[in-house]
Amino acid sequence: MMEFAPFYDVAGWAKSEFGYDVEVDTCGFDESVPSAFWSTQIKVDKLISEINVDDYDALAIPGGDHLYGYFEEAYDERFLELIRQFNDRSKIIAGICVAALPIGKSGALNGRRGTTYHLCDAYRQSELAGFGVDVVNEPIVIDDNIITSYCPQTAVNVSFELMKRLMGREKTGVIQHGMGFEV
Repeated sequence: MMEFAPFYDVAGWAKSEFGYDVEVDTCGFDESVPSAFWSTQIKVDKLISEINVDDYDALAIPGGDHLYGYFEEAYDERFLELIRQFNDRSKIIAGICVAALPIGKSGALNGRRGTTYHLCDAYRQSELAGFGVDVVNEPIVIDDNIITSYCPQTAVNVSFELMKRLMGREKTGVIQHGMGFEV
């Protein structure tokens, strides 16, 4: 939830509080996606099979927990193909924590810089490197159209970075200030 909510909340503030033209569709393989904790269910707006990449400016991917089936879906070829399509069109792809792993597995980060979960002996960073990624141990790494980060703590900043790329620094600053964050 911590990695999903900032994308949704920052966009929500942009639209409802400041009237910015922002639309968000949540998606998944099923009509409801379970969060890793507390049995919370997120009802999706669209199934992944219904997504037309040309209708979107960006793809935001929260991380997840391997104990709750995150990688089975994140590594599903249908999702990897969706990532490839966004990347082939140079659309923004933002991933928090282990969300960099399906981005890497898709090939979108091959030969490029990225980061992922850095604690617990950095085994997830080693996994990302195995996909041909130049792993940088920094909180947020941006390589052209792809934003990756290394833990849940970075979620809000990744969300603001995504907004900057979509709406510009000035509008994002208005949102940040309105939400009580330093600009």
